[in-house]
Amino acid sequence: MSKQSNKSTPHKPDFVFGKKNYVMMAIGIAVIAFGFILMAGGGSDDPNVFNPDIYNFRRIRLAPTIVLIGFGIEVYAILLDPDKKKSK
Repeated sequence: MSKQSNKSTPHKPDFVFGKKNYVMMAIGIAVIAFGFILMAGGGSDDPNVFNPDIYNFRRIRLAPTIVLIGFGIEVYAILLDPDKKKSK
């Protein structure tokens, strides 16, 4: 018995994630990048002068929290089921 292949139908690639997953991953990456941008700065132009702005609320509390939220979004995006339909 010979095996016949269907040459008229092109093979559609199977992706691990769906479109919803990739959109959520992009949002998570943007949130992580925003957190790192908030951490930036606070340096001093003169190395002999200490700038206490490096220890302000934005760099010590807010930015790391936003980065962790971004990582949480990434975990959610990986675990999201793309085939699940909305129920009405």
